Amino acid sequence: MRLLRHPAVAAAAPWTAALLTLAAGVLLLASAATPSIPSRFIRLMEFEPAILIEISHFMSSVLGLVLVMLAFGLRARLDAAWAATLVTLLIAAPLSLVKGFVWEETALLLGLALALAPFHFAFPRKAALNRMEVTPAWLFSAAAFVVGAGMIGLWSFQNADYGDLPWWQVMADADAARSLRAWGGAAIALFAFGVWRLLGSAATPPIVGEEDPDFDRVRAILAKAEVARPTSNLALLGDKRFLFSNSGESFLMFGVRGRSWIALGSTVGRRDERLELLWRFRELADAHAARPGFYNIDADDLPDIVELGFAIQKMGEGAVSPLDSFTIEGTKRGNLRRAWRRAGEEGATFEVVQPPDIAPLMPDLRRISDAWLETHAGGDKSFSLGGFHDRYIQEFPLAVVRWEGRIIAFANIWPVANRAAFSIDLMRFVPEGPPRIMDFLFVELINWGRAQGYGAFDFGMAPLSGLDDRPLAPALSRVGRLIFDRGEEIYNFQGVRHYKSKYDPTWQPRFVAAPRKWAIPRLMADAGLLSSGGVAGLAKRPKKNDE
Repeated sequence: MRLLRHPAVAAAAPWTAALLTLAAGVLLLASAATPSIPSRFIRLMEFEPAILIEISHFMSSVLGLVLVMLAFGLRARLDAAWAATLVTLLIAAPLSLVKGFVWEETALLLGLALALAPFHFAFPRKAALNRMEVTPAWLFSAAAFVVGAGMIGLWSFQNADYGDLPWWQVMADADAARSLRAWGGAAIALFAFGVWRLLGSAATPPIVGEEDPDFDRVRAILAKAEVARPTSNLALLGDKRFLFSNSGESFLMFGVRGRSWIALGSTVGRRDERLELLWRFRELADAHAARPGFYNIDADDLPDIVELGFAIQKMGEGAVSPLDSFTIEGTKRGNLRRAWRRAGEEGATFEVVQPPDIAPLMPDLRRISDAWLETHAGGDKSFSLGGFHDRYIQEFPLAVVRWEGRIIAFANIWPVANRAAFSIDLMRFVPEGPPRIMDFLFVELINWGRAQGYGAFDFGMAPLSGLDDRPLAPALSRVGRLIFDRGEEIYNFQGVRHYKSKYDPTWQPRFVAAPRKWAIPRLMADAGLLSSGGVAGLAKRPKKNDE
């Protein structure tokens, strides 16, 4: 028994069980589609009702298809697939006797059930069968087996005891008609299952919202996190699911789209709990038959991500400006300095409003946000970017710019407990007031951050920046660089990098990671749809000015 539970046996058992179950399913499909053995069939007809033979023949074919489908669940190590396979084998075994006294099939099916029974431990994934991932290749493979069984049956009836009769006359025979019905039942069952299953989705944990007690835990962890980035504050947006460490002092946040479970950044909280929490996330996704991935992680996270066995791809670069060396003096910053001074001379003022004092400002902030959204594509964001939601806006300090007594620009500030860096999320303004008002806001924010003891200002990421287009570079890097160079109509890739470059930042790489390299494009697409609110959000265009 100890040998059976050896890790090597546990690793080989799912694939071996899947292959054997697949073979058993194909055997039943082929057996139902081919002629019965005449001598056995005649003996069986002497004491068994014809209707029972018809039903068992039909059900045997359908159960053959069920075994073919369950083989894919066994390969995925689903606990439910293991149990369902045992039940199906035990039902199909006696049916082989009833349909034509095919005792060889019965012995093989019972033998497979006995061999599979001790290996429950090798199928640890607790997802239900209706959560099993179905791909086009999966359905094509199952359909190929069904079609192959039908062709074997057609060939058998054309070449066994029927001489040169055409196939349509062969099908008029009772035995042939029985086989045709059985084969047709399997084909219809496959079609129905495929349509139903393709509409399914993976099981997902609930979203932790503002009224959930765990939301207070998120705030408490952010307030004292040893390891956190400014973007960790997106945990308070209210659209994430959370996985907490055993101590309750760390969390990992992730979003779900279909079967993609996408962690935003790495863990937040204690550094010594990071690897264990990353493994738990992968194991939880695996148990739900989901595709795990990590989006927007930095170089410090890579050793632990590699430990998980994930493939890694650079997705862009983050612009981080050290505050101790930043200055607007000198020829290089002349334009920035002049814009800042002009705004101040024309009456612009800067203020940081603390969360308890933001509520009275909400009507003005909403007016500015709505006006800004009308001129920008896509509308409010989510997941990797914040949106204008009253509760979310009041979670953080708010930088506001006033002109002639009215608020004309604002940005919510993302702090971190260790004060290594701070950043901003929403940047909204109206065209009233001095030109280049956002440059005024950024310079004032940098001065504020320096006074508060922060080490750097994080300007956020420039997507697809810094990717190589060398002959031996990864294909994804080369495609990303092509989009960066030629895709300005899709997104202002180069403009974003150019704007942030004038603050002389240090460019730090950002990465995505998935269990396999080919899954990374799907991961990035799902992350983009999560951030944009789906295809409808991507398609939303700004309103055109009538002037």
